[in-house]
This record gives sequence, C-alpha cells and structure tokens, in this order.
Amino acid sequence: MQGKQIIQTAAILGACAVGIGAFGAHGLKEILAETGRSETFETAVKYHFYHSLAIFLIGLLAIVKPDWKKLTTAAILMVVGIFIFSGSLYVLSLTGITWLGAITPLGGVAFIAGWVLVFFATSKN
Repeated sequence: MQGKQIIQTAAILGACAVGIGAFGAHGLKEILAETGRSETFETAVKYHFYHSLAIFLIGLLAIVKPDWKKLTTAAILMVVGIFIFSGSLYVLSLTGITWLGAITPLGGVAFIAGWVLVFFATSKN
C-alpha cells in the first residue's frame, strides 16, 4: 500500500467510526442498555476512531518518506487491530456473546505492533 491508499483506507475507516458511533448513540441505545454494554461500545468506537486518525497520519508520513517501508505494515496492523479489537467489542456489545472478549486483546496486540513499527520506521539510518 502506498501513502495515498493508506489515506483512503483511513478516510473510509474514519467515516465508518463516525457512522457506527452515531448509530450506537441513537439507533442502538436501547439494545446497548439491555445488554449493559454502552461503555464497551463506546470504547470500541474510540479505539476505532483514534486508530483511523493514526492510519491517516501514517499515510501522510508514507507520502513524505516513501523509503520508510515499515509504515505500510504499521498501517495494515492498525487496520487489523480495528477489525479485531473494535469489531469484537461491537459484536459483544450487541449480542452479549462474552467469548468474543477473549479475542479482543489480539486486536490490541495488533495496535501495539503497529505503533512499534512506526517507531522502527522512523529509526532507519
């Protein structure tokens, strides 16, 4: 993935985060209250949006510094993190399927690995 594609991915993910957050606050309010998972859903939206912004910034960096090849992998890991971390929390919040909480940390690990790769991309000699 090149910088432009990373930015486009971030734009789509950011739009989805806003849409999901708004839908959760309005259309899913009763379901989330029934399952007692409003805070869990909110956490999913926050991490989804924060990492969409991070992916956007990685895309900008990739345009400015195309020789920092690890940025592409960092962006991919953050996308994976959004799908696993936030995705599992979204489903858990709506369905109450608690075993999904067991896979949520895998998304967190993907986020951490993405951030670590950003560090290493900038450490190149």
